[in-house]
Amino acid sequence: MEAQDARTPLLGLDLPGLQAWCAQIGEKPFRATQLYRWIHQRGVADFAQMSDLAQSLRSRLPDIAVVAPLPVISEQASTDGTIKWLFDVGGGDAVEAVYIPEDDRATLCVSSQAGCAVGCRFCSTGYQGFSRNLSSAEIVAQLWWAEHHLRQRLGRPGERIISNVVMMGMGEPLQNYSALVPALRTMLSDHGYGLSRRRVTVSTSGVVPMMDRLGQDCPTALAVSLHAPNDALRDDLVPLNRKYPLAELMAACRRYLEFAPRDFITFEYCMLDGVNDSEAHARELLDAIRMPDLPHGRLPCKFNLIPFNPFTQSGLRRSPRERVLAFAQVLQDTGLVTTVRKTRGDDIDAACGQLAGEVQDRTRVHLRWQEPVPKTLQPEVSR
Repeated sequence: MEAQDARTPLLGLDLPGLQAWCAQIGEKPFRATQLYRWIHQRGVADFAQMSDLAQSLRSRLPDIAVVAPLPVISEQASTDGTIKWLFDVGGGDAVEAVYIPEDDRATLCVSSQAGCAVGCRFCSTGYQGFSRNLSSAEIVAQLWWAEHHLRQRLGRPGERIISNVVMMGMGEPLQNYSALVPALRTMLSDHGYGLSRRRVTVSTSGVVPMMDRLGQDCPTALAVSLHAPNDALRDDLVPLNRKYPLAELMAACRRYLEFAPRDFITFEYCMLDGVNDSEAHARELLDAIRMPDLPHGRLPCKFNLIPFNPFTQSGLRRSPRERVLAFAQVLQDTGLVTTVRKTRGDDIDAACGQLAGEVQDRTRVHLRWQEPVPKTLQPEVSR
């Protein structure tokens, strides 16, 4: 068995955590700020290069601490500029992160777990099952690598590359809450990556208690994986709905808006042929977000319609484009901002719902996927 490194992984400490650690080793708080800047702003992992630290501290640090990048197993580049990295997190597990450059921003999609236990029917990550939560250090290491590796590759030293982070990679972030929050705080810190709360998005399938806690502890932009307009359908598409049904989820979204950096919730909606994509489904969505006592009589939100990225085991198909546009029109006609996500990186399996990595499943998820497809998820044309 491989010996475990007893040194403290500094990538996993937010600034207050690093200050507390420095106090434990007899160092003043300003040393933590210096360390934090070297690690996150400059991307330096070698303590010997941290020139404004006292020599005595630089000599001690290699024995008690480490800035440990995740080993890169592979890198794939799409024809549209998207880059996907597969990172080794040990124990036979590997996770993926995706860099998506656009004209006005550059987004990094970050994983929070090795696999996912939610088991959404349309998601290839869920098909792989669940192994374990990532640590704060493993979450931040994905951003650390992407930011500083791309600075070197693009010849832009000292210039910020990643402008947006979305916690939409492998896993359900709010089921790894204790590791998620320190990682978010490092992304947001002016001494770390300095990202705006509006530009860091946590995506959730609807873990209601943790949505409430996030609003109190570290509010960021929030995206809710909705995918269905009623409980009967969502129970089969997003099994977590059986624990936190739509009425509870919508109430949690309303509470979150009191603390959110944006004045709306984004609803992600994967378009599945003959399953959830009719104009009647769109009208049901309008009922689901209705809140008569609020302005406009509904929850402030926008919809992001996502073309399904098929994989064989799902038994599902992508909605035709004309049906997606008709669905969007029903929402837009009521004044709701509704976008159709542009598929990026699908030639390297880096698009939404395609991240799979390598997972030592501990949940026996394959047995559940061998069960017949529920009638609610069978395309209407075949019923």
